[in-house]
Amino acid sequence: MPELTRSMIAHLREFFGNRRRARRYRRSVPFSVSLYDPKLSREQLERAPRVKGVTRDISTSGLGLIVPAVRIDDRYLTASDQILRLLLEYPGGTIEMHVIAVRYEQFAEDGAAATTGSYLIGVRIAQVSESDRARFAEDLQRLS
Repeated sequence: MPELTRSMIAHLREFFGNRRRARRYRRSVPFSVSLYDPKLSREQLERAPRVKGVTRDISTSGLGLIVPAVRIDDRYLTASDQILRLLLEYPGGTIEMHVIAVRYEQFAEDGAAATTGSYLIGVRIAQVSESDRARFAEDLQRLS
């Protein structure tokens, strides 16, 4: 039932218009995402299980992530209280962010039927270092 609700909201967003404030840019950037726990050491975070994917769009406040699964082991990437560690694989080096999922739905490209196992997760940027934020903002500036 939650999938049906999310799908209906996505269609209403298309019908009534998108109320996002930050301008989004279509940008395909490979990434890996893992569950973040501040109690873990840097080494433990590096060894944590990950899901790889590609961005669909990016903005100053969030990203659209295309992933093959919404779970790592028995924990959901999309839980409202779950902080995620996102590693964007930019040509100039990795950009690390902590993000929080705000919505998700089965992914369908350009009106096609959703393929089993593909999901679009909308995430809000919660934390990023100043140097990584500057590199990310520079990339967005080039796109505009």
